Amino acid sequence: METFELFQRLSVALAVGLLIGLERGWTERKEEEGYRTAGLRTFALSGLLGGVWGAIAKETGDSGGAAALGAAFVVYALIFAFFRYREIVHDGTFGATTIIAAMLTFALGAFATLGSMEVAAAGGVAATALLAWKGLLHTWLRRMTQQELRSALVLLAMTFILLPLLPHRTVDPWDALNPYEIWLMTIMIAFISFVGYVAVKLAGDKQGVAITGIAGGLASSTAVTLTLAKVAGKNPGQARLLAAGVLFASAVMAGRVLAIAGVINAGLLATIVLPVGAVGAVLALGAVTLMLRGAHDGRDGGGGSIELKNPFELTTVLQFGAILAIVILATKVLTSLVGSAGAYLVAAVSGIADVDAITLSMARGAGGDATTAAIAIFIAVAVNTATKTIMAWWIGGVGMGRLMAAVSAAAVLAGAVALVLATK
Repeated sequence: METFELFQRLSVALAVGLLIGLERGWTERKEEEGYRTAGLRTFALSGLLGGVWGAIAKETGDSGGAAALGAAFVVYALIFAFFRYREIVHDGTFGATTIIAAMLTFALGAFATLGSMEVAAAGGVAATALLAWKGLLHTWLRRMTQQELRSALVLLAMTFILLPLLPHRTVDPWDALNPYEIWLMTIMIAFISFVGYVAVKLAGDKQGVAITGIAGGLASSTAVTLTLAKVAGKNPGQARLLAAGVLFASAVMAGRVLAIAGVINAGLLATIVLPVGAVGAVLALGAVTLMLRGAHDGRDGGGGSIELKNPFELTTVLQFGAILAIVILATKVLTSLVGSAGAYLVAAVSGIADVDAITLSMARGAGGDATTAAIAIFIAVAVNTATKTIMAWWIGGVGMGRLMAAVSAAAVLAGAVALVLATK
């Protein structure tokens, strides 16, 4: 290993230790010196120690080096566990998190010199996030119902047991349906939706329409529209605030489309980022403007009560998977029969209720080239935006409907102009 590369790898090992140590040190910042097992410096040194032993093992290049690294890890873990035991006895508490974090810091430091620096750095970030989210995760566990736990376990079992068994090839005469890809994309959407579901449960939808719109938009902007429109029908004086919540949800929906397309087909992202991004930007700007103006209409935005369906329920997952399969098949068949017009027709119909399925279908390549896919996705986004405007006007009243119509029209127009520029 060259000297420069060794310095790079040891720097990553030290950075991982500093990152984890920063969180551990901040958590125990009120403890007096000498009354805690490890803090910022100890974890930083642990990461560097792991990196040095990893470098020694790599330079040795035989089984002796690996054995020495393993022995160093065991000795380090035992010493750390001994001091942590003394701290636990002194404080009269229980907990193994700090010990596991220390062992992981050493291991990631070693991996930074033996393996991929990027993976080691990512592991450090993930570990720090899990440590920092202790309160959030514990709150979520306390609020989790038995049904939600059972649904998540069933879905995880089907993912890690069933997914590897599914055929990774098309199984239909039209060469469109790949069971492995369909199930994998279905799981991905379920996880994205679950982020919004957990956010709503933890933050509470009555903390403000902005939180309701943004968090709810991760799961379903249509659900947010229906809920806030009902509240607006009973509270017409707060139409601005409630319309802002719906627009926030729609803006998040646009961001979700970009995220999905980027994960499935990074090449397509360059074509749709301008039109879909323009729609999202205008919707977000309109939401902020209405939010600021609506603050004068009353202190309480009346965010309503959002009843989101658990996205990990097996029925919900299977329904989305079926819809996705139908959209993919319809897009493939219609495109082969009437060209790109078939994809546009499917996009328009699909966009009335949902944009995820058509986005996945287009990103997967069922719609042909990038231009056709971009236009189809934009059509779905535009139709979905218009549909929510109609719902808001019909259920929430004229006041909310007019505000939604004005901002939505501007957003679709901006997206259309950007689409023309992007597909030239």
